[in-house]
Amino acid sequence: MVNGLHSARFWLIICLMGMAGHLCWNIENQWFNTFVYAKIGGDVNVVTWMVIVSATVTTISTFIFGTLSDRLGKRKRFVSIGYILWGIATIIFGLTEYARSSGIGFFVSLSGFLVVFTDALMSFLGSLAFDAGFTTWVNDYTDETNQGQVGASFAGIPVLGTIVGTVLGGILVNVGNATAGTDHYNPALDNYQLLFWSMGIFVILVGVLSIFLMKDAPDIKPNKEGSYFKQLFQVFNFKKLKGHKENKEMFLAALVACCFFIPFNFYFVHMGNWLIYDIGFTATNMGLIEGISLIFSVLVTIPFARLINKNKVPLVALIAVLVNAIGLFMLYLFVKDPSSVDNSSAFNAKNIPLLFAVFLVGTGYVLITQATMVWVRGLFPKENRGQFEGIRSLFFTLIPMFIGTLTGGLIIKYTPQPVEVHDQFGHIIDVPQENLFLYSALMVLLTIIPLVFAWREFDKRINLQQLVEATEEVK
Repeated sequence: MVNGLHSARFWLIICLMGMAGHLCWNIENQWFNTFVYAKIGGDVNVVTWMVIVSATVTTISTFIFGTLSDRLGKRKRFVSIGYILWGIATIIFGLTEYARSSGIGFFVSLSGFLVVFTDALMSFLGSLAFDAGFTTWVNDYTDETNQGQVGASFAGIPVLGTIVGTVLGGILVNVGNATAGTDHYNPALDNYQLLFWSMGIFVILVGVLSIFLMKDAPDIKPNKEGSYFKQLFQVFNFKKLKGHKENKEMFLAALVACCFFIPFNFYFVHMGNWLIYDIGFTATNMGLIEGISLIFSVLVTIPFARLINKNKVPLVALIAVLVNAIGLFMLYLFVKDPSSVDNSSAFNAKNIPLLFAVFLVGTGYVLITQATMVWVRGLFPKENRGQFEGIRSLFFTLIPMFIGTLTGGLIIKYTPQPVEVHDQFGHIIDVPQENLFLYSALMVLLTIIPLVFAWREFDKRINLQQLVEATEEVK
């Protein structure tokens, strides 16, 4: 039993709801950007604004609904309603394609705005469902007996979602594109409607299923501290936060994640377009390259879950930073242009350096997520777990996406293009270059600075806990 919930059901919910959620996030993080280049136009500014606005509304939504879920002492209803609406919003986003292709001046001029707006709507509902609902629900059922396994699942499932989303997404997107697999591959002919409708319907069905599978933790009670707005804004009362003995460590651990994910957002949202427009892969092969590499990254979480359970969280974070940096340096050094790979196939000996580098980059991402999620969430006040998901979202999502995506977009915009590539509307495409990986590798190493300070606070807390336990044993 896990807090009154059968263990098998608990892990089924984590796997099913987690996978559906991360498939949706993968579509947004991976395929929305390639969709914009293929169907709306190859302007990196649209992608940049889409990510920044999305990150902003994600954080706002987490604070709003996280606080509300704490006050109500309910999580399930946010999950079920949120997932259903999230799936609908995914389908709506794809319909923006027809505004651009309509040829009607008014709709064409609005297409960029519609992309940003519908993406923001999807992010708002996704955060309601996933951050304020599902992840808080999981946190309610997490304790010292399963935190390593939960951390591993929360690190592994996003990667599995990325694998399934990129591989299956690439296959779906290329359905009906007669140029796929030819020397004249045209991304503008890819079938994004099939992708968005398939994933949207799947997420809706999972939301309906959650109504019957989930139940709120029995020890969670409504936590009302004055009016709703007073409780909403008290999380920004830093004097009060400072008074909590573990908040210093929590903020330092969150800063570690923030420093890692800023350079992560230099390249991650552009990686698909880099592989397609600069290196020359099809959407299907791009998905296979990322998917195959990341499969092995998931396996790495298994032994590291044991380290986390043995209170070696900071060590895992350090390994993550170093491995990620090595992978990024390799991408910069060994994958310069189409001649560096065999872009006719994902499975070729010539692609081994690319596959291995993506594996290292993915491993770093998996491990830092595994470590910092457990670290930060383990320090949340029990009565404010939903609300403190907003704090986590601020450091894990909003700040990194705002700074990282804006910086990455500027790097792409002001990097000379070796060869001009045009979209279906005749405009020059802002093609990402490999220098993104060099800047990211150098920046991610700076994560070690806040990690040193967070590590000290971690050791202080663990040593104190061990001292208290030893004293109680003597008594």
